Amino acid sequence: MSILNKYSSGMTSRMFKMPSLALAIVLTGCASEDYSDLTNYVAEVKAKPKRTIPPLPEIKVVEPYIFKPDGLRDPFKPMQRSDDSEEEVVVFGGGIRPDNTRHKEELEAFSLDTLRMVGTFSMKSKLWGLITAGDGTIHRVQVGNYMGKNHGKIIRIADDRIELMEIVPDKPGTWREKQTSLALVE
Repeated sequence: MSILNKYSSGMTSRMFKMPSLALAIVLTGCASEDYSDLTNYVAEVKAKPKRTIPPLPEIKVVEPYIFKPDGLRDPFKPMQRSDDSEEEVVVFGGGIRPDNTRHKEELEAFSLDTLRMVGTFSMKSKLWGLITAGDGTIHRVQVGNYMGKNHGKIIRIADDRIELMEIVPDKPGTWREKQTSLALVE
């Protein structure tokens, strides 16, 4: 028999003996039948006075709402338009409302929180603002230009901010003005 075969056969028999020995040691630890600590704990718990279980909270009865769709439009059918007009615009009262007939400017495609003021410059004694749009393009703006999705008209340009007057929806069919500003980004 070669030395390699002797070594490998001795190694194999030792490999089987080691796990068997470890298993025997672990199992002898479980052989003890002294459950006195467990028995004492169970007796202690049973000796405690019993508490009463609080009653369940009273369930409030909710009145059912009966929906009566008589005379209402079916929401799953398209709205009927009158034949005499292309588009009907319902306006509740007078007052402020956006001018939908004016041509939209390029910065009105971006929401105001994606626009950043990056500086100003003066040309022919007029102050211009520099705005970076969400696509990375730098635009120059002046008083009277529009930007943002809420019909924001620039009313003042300062060295550190651009002030706008937005027209935002208030209640259905009504609008209100809201002043906001865009601060210079450092």
